[in-house]
Amino acid sequence: MLLRFFTLTYILSWLWFGAAAYILSCAGSSAAGVGAILFLPGVVTPALVAIALTARSEGGTGLSELLGGIIQWRVNVWYYVLAVGYMVAIKLTGAVVYWIAFGTWPLFSAIPWYVTAVAVLFSTPVQAGEEVGWRGFALPRLTKRFGLKTASIILGVIWAAWHLPFFYITGGDNVGQSFPVFLVAVTCISVAMAWLYWRTNQSLLLTMLMHASMDNTAGIVTSPVPAAVNNPFSLPPAPLPWITAAMFCASAIWFLLQMRNQSRRMPRLSLPIFL
Repeated sequence: MLLRFFTLTYILSWLWFGAAAYILSCAGSSAAGVGAILFLPGVVTPALVAIALTARSEGGTGLSELLGGIIQWRVNVWYYVLAVGYMVAIKLTGAVVYWIAFGTWPLFSAIPWYVTAVAVLFSTPVQAGEEVGWRGFALPRLTKRFGLKTASIILGVIWAAWHLPFFYITGGDNVGQSFPVFLVAVTCISVAMAWLYWRTNQSLLLTMLMHASMDNTAGIVTSPVPAAVNNPFSLPPAPLPWITAAMFCASAIWFLLQMRNQSRRMPRLSLPIFL
């Protein structure tokens, strides 16, 4: 079922992404709104595929377990701090390392914190479109087969590669970025999110919050020199992306060490949803 999930998710998502890219390339900025609408079905495809496969194979009980994590909010407050502050901590630590190495600070975002907070709040529900699929459906099944540590890495690579079309879509957030660095960062993030999912009794709400926080705080620190690349598979010339990737790797190693005693089966949720 995992192979079917990944295959359908890639095919359907990339079809929507391709349609959005085609419209944007043909009509330009005048069709930006239509293009954005077409991106949305592709973004929520992981959840839709996961729900369809679960309903077919496990019925209402399976759907209850799959979606139960969305309302799993009774967790230690420090997990909320981690979810909201993980990317901020990585970025600020990278900035300090950059200052130590080069004697100057990178550029910091001028967006007020409260604007970012509102953006995180409103985008968190949208992240269910990915998290129900990646963490809710795929991660437990990969964990059963490979263990949590290996599963989190495998899922990170698959998750990163799923974003590949965005490196070629004009106006996309990933245009000009280096995919190899992105791959390293997203794989490390997958490890951190797997740890959070495990420690919070499979709380999709916390992974959704973490996902939204990362998306909206990734730009708080940027390189003071151009870091854009012409080819997504080339490496960035600026040092800051490398420093940030190293911070991600350091955090991932810590999380992997914490997972060393995790079994191949995650505990079942005790939060029924009546469907």
